[in-house]
Amino acid sequence: MSKSVADKVLVVNSGSSSLKFMLFNMTGEEMVAKGLVERIGKPSANLVYQRNSEAPYAHPISADNHGQALELACKMLVDPEKGVLSSLEEVQAIGHRVVHGGERFHEPTLITDAVKKEITDCAALAPLHNPPNLSGIVACELVFPGVPNVAVFDTAFHQSMPPHAFLYAIPHKYYERYRIRKYGFHGTSHQYVMHATAKFLKRDYKEIKMITCHLGNGSSVAAIDGGKVLDTTMGMTPLQGLVMGTRCGDIDPAVVLFLARQGMTPDAIDDLLNKRSGLMGVGGLDSGDMRDIVDAASAGNQAAASALKMFAHRLALYIGGYHTLLGGADVIVMTGGIGENSAPARKAVLERLTAIGCRLSEERNNEVRGKAGVITADDSRLPVVVMPTNEELMIARATHQLLTAKKEG
Repeated sequence: MSKSVADKVLVVNSGSSSLKFMLFNMTGEEMVAKGLVERIGKPSANLVYQRNSEAPYAHPISADNHGQALELACKMLVDPEKGVLSSLEEVQAIGHRVVHGGERFHEPTLITDAVKKEITDCAALAPLHNPPNLSGIVACELVFPGVPNVAVFDTAFHQSMPPHAFLYAIPHKYYERYRIRKYGFHGTSHQYVMHATAKFLKRDYKEIKMITCHLGNGSSVAAIDGGKVLDTTMGMTPLQGLVMGTRCGDIDPAVVLFLARQGMTPDAIDDLLNKRSGLMGVGGLDSGDMRDIVDAASAGNQAAASALKMFAHRLALYIGGYHTLLGGADVIVMTGGIGENSAPARKAVLERLTAIGCRLSEERNNEVRGKAGVITADDSRLPVVVMPTNEELMIARATHQLLTAKKEG
């Protein structure tokens, strides 16, 4: 580590068959390169790489595992023509997105063997995410020996929820035995936009009551009071809460029992509720992408129109409830692919929020896309701010801050 602790921070997000990476220069919090290795372990594996704001460069590769994928990504970072590093030794720290930290992790954590065991132990709560997250960590330890790795957990920011918010109304022994409870997800995004919105409003985040809405293929809402989460919509898994791209969100638990009694297996029900429901299931399209839903609804597709209404209805219910929970919110924040870019989806929601003081500005709503801005009218009692999220920067920032504090401490 250099005297600057961690000027060059590599952020890694490992999925089951993908590895996303982004390199930051933390002196100015500047992203200098990013990329994605997709379809790891398949003949059609591909690497997409982009330096700064240049056009992306893509080419087919052969990567049987995350270790090979990382090595290929690193070759791009030091490539004489397309790279941004003279040597991999310039990378001073690596920040990892880890989906589930259970109750053990409340903040970014330096990765040790003990921490890796804890991540493994949480795999039962996130079987599709934690194992590949750990594979990325192990790969980085091999490719970057001696470089500190930091885990930033999706669940950590929500650990300020009080027990009456995170517990389910089932006998307490099941919480004690299996840790069945609400954990919440998208925490890194909610935390980032909390800080960014406070800065945008020129206010201290500790003095603001806000409702943050991360709206994408996976969606969640959080009620935040002075930097502490009071409640959030996702639960023990990311299935609970809003209507999402392919996830059903809130559903009567007895529906699951009914389907099981009709002969569906647990795996089949899991696939139905997580991958074939939500906007895709209701809209009747082969896509749960909000852009496709909006286009189909505009063309007169009644199923797609119903999906859009269902999405807005459920979101408005939660925003209204969280507004009450907070004793009156100061601002509503929208982020994620839908929140940042879909004017029709935002309009559908805000039209249902007039009772709590939201009044949409059609002009502003149509103008704000992929950038920070207010989309409510000047006389709206409750402003709505669109704020682009940057989870990778949040992970890099958390990694840099943790290692700086450890050195100074």
